[in-house]
Amino acid sequence: MSADQLATRPTQTPPNYEKRRQRVYLVLSGVFLGTLSLLNVLGISRFVDLSFDLFGLSIPMLVAVGVLPYPITFLCTDLISELFGEKKARDMVWVGMLLNGWVIFLLWLGGVLPGTEPMDLATGLPERDAAGRLPVFFEIRELAFGAVAASVIAYLAAQLCDVRLFHFWKKVTAGRHLWLRNNASTMTSQILDTTAVILITHFYAGVLPIDPEAALAPQLLVFILSGYVFKVVMAALDTGPAYLCVGWLRPYLGLRPDGEATDG
Repeated sequence: MSADQLATRPTQTPPNYEKRRQRVYLVLSGVFLGTLSLLNVLGISRFVDLSFDLFGLSIPMLVAVGVLPYPITFLCTDLISELFGEKKARDMVWVGMLLNGWVIFLLWLGGVLPGTEPMDLATGLPERDAAGRLPVFFEIRELAFGAVAASVIAYLAAQLCDVRLFHFWKKVTAGRHLWLRNNASTMTSQILDTTAVILITHFYAGVLPIDPEAALAPQLLVFILSGYVFKVVMAALDTGPAYLCVGWLRPYLGLRPDGEATDG
């Protein structure tokens, strides 16, 4: 090849790592925030019965439908913590907190604006049907208010705990053993999250399906343990996807093996 041909040969454009990092952070935070808003609306509108038999014993497991997408939020938090650093993960948690407030505001606004339903002047709510039920929006609104009121406190405490513990274990292990910080941070923070959600939902909002004829403590314990076991199992299962995502995204983002997108 002649010198003239070498001079005119097009050079390969280096990857735009800054744009890639912005795109990946946007996708992860979008999945996190979208899932968060969905689970707050679904909340405790239905409980899924995942009870099973083990060695002849019947193990009760009642999981709120809003819990089903919850583990993905911790996977997103861990990926952002690993790839973008603690500050970015903490910023996303605070945006999620604001999103909780936005959901509450929209539900409140939708309920106070005049509608087409006949209203009960005594309660200020629409009239109930023959089965004693409110229109669908107001039932969702009532349940969501109870769920969000509980989850705001639990969410903030658990997510910030998850981010802090993740980076604690990352520092202790000198950036090794992703499986340890991924599972240890999530499983520990879920104890706080699940217990707070169940207790606040019951004692503040009073919307759990509790049998008034049975003892209260065992029923609350079933709800707490059911939610926690489900989240722990899902946290263990997301270890593989976390490794795959980190292994693929680090070179894609132009990061060192233990680097973060915020360290230059």
